[in-house]
Amino acid sequence: MILVADVHGEFDALGQLARSGEPLLVLGDLINFVDYRTMDGIAAEVLGKEFVARVAHFRATGDYAGSRALWRKQMAGREAEIRRQIGEHVRGQYEATGRALEGGVSYVTYGNVDWPDALQACLPDGSVFVDGEVVEIGGLRVGFVGGGAPTPLGVAGEVSEEAMAEKLDRIGPVDVLCSHLPPAVGALHTDVITGRVEGSSVAILRYLVEQQPSYHYFGDIHQPQASRWRVGKTRCVNVGYFRATRRAIRHP
Repeated sequence: MILVADVHGEFDALGQLARSGEPLLVLGDLINFVDYRTMDGIAAEVLGKEFVARVAHFRATGDYAGSRALWRKQMAGREAEIRRQIGEHVRGQYEATGRALEGGVSYVTYGNVDWPDALQACLPDGSVFVDGEVVEIGGLRVGFVGGGAPTPLGVAGEVSEEAMAEKLDRIGPVDVLCSHLPPAVGALHTDVITGRVEGSSVAILRYLVEQQPSYHYFGDIHQPQASRWRVGKTRCVNVGYFRATRRAIRHP
């Protein structure tokens, strides 16, 4: 089986993998809302790159209050129209997701930028939405827990630590754990380009310590300080920023 995360709109390369003949595991963040390298994405298409650059500044400094105030000012008097336009772009990207995954076998969970219901609705035959569930792939028990870390923005793809712990309790022991979020290990959730300590999950780390799956695959951190780590017997692997690399990880 092969794994990707943080697709962020790179649907052509995703489609090539989907039709490779191997089971494809997609660990969230399918849509490209904002590419902080180029300022491209849905937000720029609706509100312009200058606005997105200002949002990126607030994100880089961790000023969520400033970001929310900027959004409110930009949307004032146009809230319904802007939400409609964003929704159309999101649905368009999920339709592209569905086309990319046609003709293959895939298991898909969601990340922090995703709209889980819209993602699930777009998936073609042969693609399965998985969250808090276990599937058998090649004789292995593979558990999936979707969602990103909670922030003051409260976007659709975020998941509380309590909800994450409940999902992990539900799946029980597995051979391979797949998530969008990394475990709460500093080097795995520190981005060396932005210099930011990003979100992570204590619940996932606790699960790894207690259950010791052979592998834990995840994404979310685009330029991590470390892409591989061990927690006891578990090999932790960041599968990479697919939008930038167009490369997958293959499970041994």
